[in-house]
Amino acid sequence: MGDIGHVRQVGRVADGLRAYGLVVAMWIKSTMAYRASFVMTTVGNFAATALDFVAILLMFSRVDALGGYTLPEIAFLYGLSGVAFGLADLAIGSMDRLGRRVRDGTLDTMLVRPAPVLAQVAADRFGLRRLGRVIQGALVLGYALAALDIDWTPLKVLLMPVMLLSGAAIFCAVFIGGAAFQFVAQDASEVQNAFTYGGTTLLQYPPTVFGRELVRGVTFVLPLAFVNWLPASYVLERPYPLDLPQWLAFAPPLVAVACCALAGLAWRAGLKSYRSTGS
Repeated sequence: MGDIGHVRQVGRVADGLRAYGLVVAMWIKSTMAYRASFVMTTVGNFAATALDFVAILLMFSRVDALGGYTLPEIAFLYGLSGVAFGLADLAIGSMDRLGRRVRDGTLDTMLVRPAPVLAQVAADRFGLRRLGRVIQGALVLGYALAALDIDWTPLKVLLMPVMLLSGAAIFCAVFIGGAAFQFVAQDASEVQNAFTYGGTTLLQYPPTVFGRELVRGVTFVLPLAFVNWLPASYVLERPYPLDLPQWLAFAPPLVAVACCALAGLAWRAGLKSYRSTGS
């Protein structure tokens, strides 16, 4: 029976990924029908996110270091956070629309379709323009890697893609958990944004500029520190936040799996509590 349940679970995941891919492909096809508009919105998205780094550059026109970190080191944190969040935002950034669907009853149409609701909500109005954020973060990360004198080892090289993918998964879990909360609150998109968009802004700066209680919160409560602070400390050979052990730099994949599992449970509980509007 356990094996049958496992096969069914794998089948549901495969169905969800297939449905997600089909909906995403539909929205990409729709977007590319207006290529000029796509280019302009992507450039606009790139420019809007670039303003965050411009603010950092302006700060460094007055100081040589921020919290003991140089400009290239902060650019490293910024790039890691920007790419990880950008990938999550590109993949499932539409989750913040769930509250609106719950209020106006349009979620009901997704419930009757032969596809997992999570896949439909995640792919709804897939915004290819969000690539601008990923590109901008990657460019800043590229600058940081060129400017920093890092003593590269095989472990550090391996950690780079691992922390980007793990960070994206952690942000995806935050998106899904925030969407699950909207089943109850219905109008909580701004609360969700505080942890998603606000979280990536927080991670753009070194942990040394924040109070210890805040650092503890984003390490042990909402583990955003595993997106970049902890693994970046290993790569940059910096002291670890809260004097944590060095092996935690390699924990992001485990943290990502745990966060996604908890987000999945929250989503199931939220969906089960949903009551149709009857419209």
